[in-house]
Amino acid sequence: MQKQAVVFNGQEVGIAVSVENRLKFIAVRFNVIDLDNRLFDTVTEIRRAITEHLASSGRAITSH
Repeated sequence: MQKQAVVFNGQEVGIAVSVENRLKFIAVRFNVIDLDNRLFDTVTEIRRAITEHLASSGRAITSH
C-alpha cells in the first residue's frame, strides 16, 4: 500500500492511499472531513476537490 501526503496551502490535510489504481483520500483535518474516503484519479484532482469544497463551505485551512 502506497501513501502520499496531501498538502494544501502549506499544511498537510490528509493522505492519499492507493486503492485499485485510484487514490482514496483520508482526511486528517476537520475542514476537509467531508471528502474523507472519496476516490480520486490523481492528487491534483484531490486538491481541486479540496479547493471547491472549502470555497463552497466558506471554510479555511487554519493552523492551531
